[in-house]
Amino acid sequence: MRWATVVIAALLVVVQGDLWLGKGNMPYVMGLGKQLAEQRAANELARQRNERVAAEVADLKEGLEMVEERARAELGMVKPDEILVQVAARAGAAR
Repeated sequence: MRWATVVIAALLVVVQGDLWLGKGNMPYVMGLGKQLAEQRAANELARQRNERVAAEVADLKEGLEMVEERARAELGMVKPDEILVQVAARAGAAR
C-alpha cells in the first residue's frame, strides 16, 4: 500500500510540473488570454473607427448628390457641355 501512495504522489508531481513548467503551461495560457483581451479591445476600436469612416463616406457620396440636385433645381446649375431647358407652365392650365 505504501508503494501505491508513492507512485500516485510521483504522478501528481509530474502532472503538476508539466502543467506549470511544460509546453503550454498555465502562465503562458494566462498571457495568451491577456493578449486576446487586448486584441479584442483594439478590434472593437478599429470597428468603431471603420463605421465612422464608412458613415462619412456615405454622407459625402449622398451629400454631394443632394447638393447638386438642389443647386440644379433652385439655382439652375448646369455642368459643362449641358444645355439648360426650362419649361414654363401655361397660366390657367390644369395639371
